[in-house]
Amino acid sequence: MTDTLYDYILSTSLREPEVLKQLRAETALHTHSAMQIAPEQGQFMALLVELTGAKKILEIGVFTGYSSTCLALALPAEGRITACDISEEFTNVARRYWIQANVADKIDLRLGPALETLNSLIAAGHAGSYDMAFIDADKANYDSYYEQSLALLRTGGLMVIDNVLWNGKVVDPSIQDADTVAIRHLNQKIHADPRVTISLLPIADGLTLALKR
Repeated sequence: MTDTLYDYILSTSLREPEVLKQLRAETALHTHSAMQIAPEQGQFMALLVELTGAKKILEIGVFTGYSSTCLALALPAEGRITACDISEEFTNVARRYWIQANVADKIDLRLGPALETLNSLIAAGHAGSYDMAFIDADKANYDSYYEQSLALLRTGGLMVIDNVLWNGKVVDPSIQDADTVAIRHLNQKIHADPRVTISLLPIADGLTLALKR
């Protein structure tokens, strides 16, 4: 993918609302700006919301809120997102843009370790009730997020997992850090998992779609 071709894709496909442009521009100045999803990925996930008719979404990893804003804008008025993150600093930015985009009432932010939040949702009887889940948080816990999200999804629910190509590190055997190993493990696990129908797409840093059977 050349820069010229990428610019062409954006110029002929991306329909980015002004509020998302502003959020992306602000996040670009952030120390951890690399955690921001690509705009074409956000638009693709919004399309998935419309395609599936999702009304109840789980998001694991909010950062400054680009993905949650994309998803919330695509949801119907009664749609809701349960958004999990540990950073009040990052999500304070997200809150500002949720308000600006008029979607704050669609998003239930749960601050704290995501595994604890997911366990509490299951304990509260929400297993099998979510239409869609987006995983984009600490990579070492990806396997656990996958299992908990699978439990929370209804049959026919869609899981979307980010960074599954990990900037190409997954195919370099000399790289053995915990995050890379965790992503490799999950990719292999999902490939062999009969509980889901899957496709790994080369969008941005790699996006796996897994439909719960």
